[in-house]
Amino acid sequence: MHENLLLCLGLILSVSFLVLIARKLSIPYPIFLVIAGLAFGFIPKIPSVHIDPNLVFLIILPPVLFDAAQNTSCKALWKWRRIISVMALGYVLLTATVVAFVSCWLIPGFTLPQGFLLGAIISPPDAAAATSVLQRIRLPKGLVSILEGESLLNDATSLTVFRFALAAIITNNFVWYNAVGNFILVCVSGIIIGLFFGLLFYAFYKWLPTTANLDIALSFVLPYLIYLSAEAVHSSGVLAIVSGGVFISYQNHFIFSHSSRLKANAVWPAITFILNAVIFFLIGLQLPDIMAGIKSLPISHALQIALIISFIIIAVRLLSGYISSIFTSFISRYITVAVSHPGWRNPLIISWTGMRGVVSLASALAIPLLLPGGRPFPYRDLILFITYVVIIVTLVGQGLALPWVIRIFKPETILGSKEDSQQWIEIDHHLLSAAITELNLKYATELKENGILKNRMELLTFKVEIYKSLGDDKKKREDALAIIKSFKRIMMLVTEHERKQLRLFRHQPDFDDDIIRLMERRLDLEEERLEDGIETI
Repeated sequence: MHENLLLCLGLILSVSFLVLIARKLSIPYPIFLVIAGLAFGFIPKIPSVHIDPNLVFLIILPPVLFDAAQNTSCKALWKWRRIISVMALGYVLLTATVVAFVSCWLIPGFTLPQGFLLGAIISPPDAAAATSVLQRIRLPKGLVSILEGESLLNDATSLTVFRFALAAIITNNFVWYNAVGNFILVCVSGIIIGLFFGLLFYAFYKWLPTTANLDIALSFVLPYLIYLSAEAVHSSGVLAIVSGGVFISYQNHFIFSHSSRLKANAVWPAITFILNAVIFFLIGLQLPDIMAGIKSLPISHALQIALIISFIIIAVRLLSGYISSIFTSFISRYITVAVSHPGWRNPLIISWTGMRGVVSLASALAIPLLLPGGRPFPYRDLILFITYVVIIVTLVGQGLALPWVIRIFKPETILGSKEDSQQWIEIDHHLLSAAITELNLKYATELKENGILKNRMELLTFKVEIYKSLGDDKKKREDALAIIKSFKRIMMLVTEHERKQLRLFRHQPDFDDDIIRLMERRLDLEEERLEDGIETI
């Protein structure tokens, strides 16, 4: 018991230190952790740490997917629904099919169901890898929304194909129209289960007297409950979590208090960060054991096959992006699409961002060791090795090359989408105007008698006048943003000075620590407001 606890603490401490180094080197932490794991894996006497697929599917995947769904925009999902659906369904199925036939051609004795099994494992890009890498790279918001939406949904497609391919190998029987019907049933039922639990918890949160701590505790239970319920009836746990998470996110404003939202925004990112960081480090540590398990082919031949398949899945995704762009330009003549002429740069960048990760490795590890009757599962060691090489090539190779690809090809601005700062200014202008109107209509007497309220009214009016003067002039908006940026920098320094003054009261016996902590929380909230990503007042 103590050894397991020390191992977990050691892993968290190690990955935290490695993430600090990754930040210093300006490398996305999933890439750096995998590289570090590779290096640590070959150090003599380092204890072997094996990834249990149940650890990934039952412990790590539900909260990570739920958190990603919570941060996904429903508007963006709907706006880009066609391309996200094509990528999450079409790209995955096309990649799995190509890999199935290529692997049968490359590997002697490899059957088509085994090829589809391999294709299902390595076809979906990883949600955690994509999100982590994109955080450090500036891309148009539309491209980020497409990639995040795809990474949320493609696991459902790949895991469903994996399930059918595995069943075909075990039973030695496959009927394509049954598989298609079951695929549709699994997807639809998964969405329904997710929405059912979303509605159930919506009623629970809204009508019962919960607290912020209870809200967060229940939000940790929800993804596991959704996933286990969906998997228990052989539905898609991934789609169930995504649909339930998106629904709860959309109702967030109506069911959670400000305290619940603030605490959840502090707790959830830390939990998902630890889970992601540990699992990426463990991916790197697996290589020695995986190499030692290769029995069906010489290691050099297996590596050659793995590299060929890695480059093929990259090429298939690039080609799919180019074909999708041409088709979108053609179909835009007949139906309304989000972008009628996507060009070639944005599809290329989207196609390049196809890093594989933990779900692929967990799927490969989930392949049973033995078939019914006690026979070893054919080529299990080779499938696991190919999967690992694909993860390394796509995550490390493509991930490190992504900033270079963006600098060279320069993503195109998506026409019709407003800049973040403009959206913020327009919304803030409307809210401030509404606040002024409300004060004038309902609290006119208090405005005359209450000096603090009157001062607040003057500040709101001043902000509205600034926003009115900007109009649609981009140059004026840029000048105003520069002034606001300077204001925020100075106020950050002033807030830090207040914090230093507050510390002096800790040494005075007449002032209690709980009051000092309340004042410190006020300064924390003020500093958090000043540090937000939008340059506004």
